[in-house]
Amino acid sequence: MRTNAIIHLDNFKRNFDSIRLRVGKNTRICVPVKADAYGHGALKIAKAGIEAGACCLGVAAVSEGKKLRKSGIKAPILLFSQPHPDELPELIEADLTPFISDAEFASILNEQAKAQKIKLSVHLKIETGMGRLGCHINESAALARHITSCSSLKLAGTAAHFAVSDSAGLQDIKYTMTQLNRLKSAVDAIKAAGINPGIVHAANSGAVILHPESWLDMVRPGIFLYGYKTAEEKDLPPAYKKKLSKYEPLTAAPVMELRSAVTLIKKIKKGESVSYGRTWTAGQDTYIAILPAGYADGLPRTASNKWQVSINNETYPLAGRITMDQCAVNLGQKHNVKRWDEAVIFGGGSPDAAALAKVANTIPYEITCNISKRVPRVYTK
Repeated sequence: MRTNAIIHLDNFKRNFDSIRLRVGKNTRICVPVKADAYGHGALKIAKAGIEAGACCLGVAAVSEGKKLRKSGIKAPILLFSQPHPDELPELIEADLTPFISDAEFASILNEQAKAQKIKLSVHLKIETGMGRLGCHINESAALARHITSCSSLKLAGTAAHFAVSDSAGLQDIKYTMTQLNRLKSAVDAIKAAGINPGIVHAANSGAVILHPESWLDMVRPGIFLYGYKTAEEKDLPPAYKKKLSKYEPLTAAPVMELRSAVTLIKKIKKGESVSYGRTWTAGQDTYIAILPAGYADGLPRTASNKWQVSINNETYPLAGRITMDQCAVNLGQKHNVKRWDEAVIFGGGSPDAAALAKVANTIPYEITCNISKRVPRVYTK
């Protein structure tokens, strides 16, 4: 074994079921599998999500959706990001469902769909305060009318995205409620125009945890499905905490575990240094283990001299800078580690990607997404 990412599909299923219990059987669940399912492997996660009961999948690039289609995925696939016009033939061929933020893109998409003689489902994106994609709420009814006037487009949904729904701070809660109310106003305007808005959705992981009002017709819990809570109910102000008491509690189990192996053990003397920059110097004679895992594998360089690994259920600190392909571990003066022993870098019974993210001054999304393609994914059930 070199370095492998162990993907615990049983934990993914457990996380999905926890969300299902939380939101109820009538609320649809979209499984985001963009960025190779946050580094977990899009195809395997897509199949696991569909098997668990997901109504659709979510990607950020046409190439991601196309790859899933070529691998036999038949479920609806939402395209969250704005595609380039050059990608539209492939988008339509793969039967992806894009988000539309403006009339110009709707018209371009309609012409492409018409040329390929298909009726393409689309979702209208509303800008409610995220500051990225989406039309202004005052333009929502007009854009919906424009979409429904396009002979080769079908309005299948209306969506928004929350900016701070993972925060339990009072001001952020109020902002999320403002965003939700803006979405509802836009949907009301669309309905008043005599148009069916389709599936209405906005809730990401934070909103699934903290804001039941936002669940609407469908939720899109990304990072929670992969094992990380972006917010905690206990941090809410008392009045908001009380309204969550009637819902099933949410628990998340990390899906990814990163393992490596000891490839070399060597003794170094007091005063000798390890790795580039000589940022770590032995304070005493000690043993160093080398692992074939570095920042090219996704182990962040910023965790140098700050992280630890588990070998034979014992914890050992990293020594020196993490390099492109390797890192060093300080075993101390006495140890029971043998060459080729397994080392757990994160996950399993060891600190998870969220703990590593904290040390590296980032978020768990980035840790799992950055586990590189050269690291094999090994799936367990």
